[in-house]
Amino acid sequence: MKSYNCVVCIKQVPDTKRVTGEAMKADGTINRAALPAIFNPEDRNALEAALWVKETYGGTVTVITMGLPAAKTILREALMCGADRAVLVTDRKAAGSDTLATSYILSQAVKRFNPDLVFCGRQAIDGDTAQVGPQIGEKLDCAVVTYLEKLEMDGDFAIATRDIGTGVETCRAKLPALFTVTEKFGELRPFQMRRVMKYKNAEPEILSCDDIGAEADRCGFAGSPTCVNAIESVVLAGGAFKEVAATDEGIQGLVKELIDEHTIG
Repeated sequence: MKSYNCVVCIKQVPDTKRVTGEAMKADGTINRAALPAIFNPEDRNALEAALWVKETYGGTVTVITMGLPAAKTILREALMCGADRAVLVTDRKAAGSDTLATSYILSQAVKRFNPDLVFCGRQAIDGDTAQVGPQIGEKLDCAVVTYLEKLEMDGDFAIATRDIGTGVETCRAKLPALFTVTEKFGELRPFQMRRVMKYKNAEPEILSCDDIGAEADRCGFAGSPTCVNAIESVVLAGGAFKEVAATDEGIQGLVKELIDEHTIG
């Protein structure tokens, strides 16, 4: 039976459930120091997909993240769950990267490991763009399958079931291939206690932009065409309301009023 070399791109993100007025900087970038950092939820699903492939068919799982040294925390968590290798790409040149620059840097790192399958979360909760995964696939010049829910392997092909909004689609992709994974694939398995003891202080492999052969003008602010025009703090508050009697007459009156105001009709 063929075994598979899997690479998973993961990200440490601000916990958006705890957003405050200090969450954004004046230049439009996220003030990461103002929010607690967590393992991006759908990247956890992507890691589970890779671990499932390893468990079912054999192979290896390498996790890669780009960020500050503090991102070692999620790499250690990945190792505790069953990953074989952890890599941190950290470099001042990468600061301020938008999705284009981020996908370029990560694709350069992924190439080093010559994967059969690359897994990414569908999207990160700090940006919600769902762009980085497909952009990595484009730069790797490989098949891209988005919104993955279920996966089977058949030699040099992956049989993937994906969410298409109105249902599901099953497709056959030749390897190498990249998959963006949704929560429907399944929750990440818990830590293995023996691996917790082994990896609680583990140091990942550290790579710079130079180490992965990334061109400086394609990294960070220099390689990021995205421009934040303005930031506005929106406060949602209740306004005036009108109570309608739960009777035929009350409903008819409401409908007439909406028609008269050209809200409907």
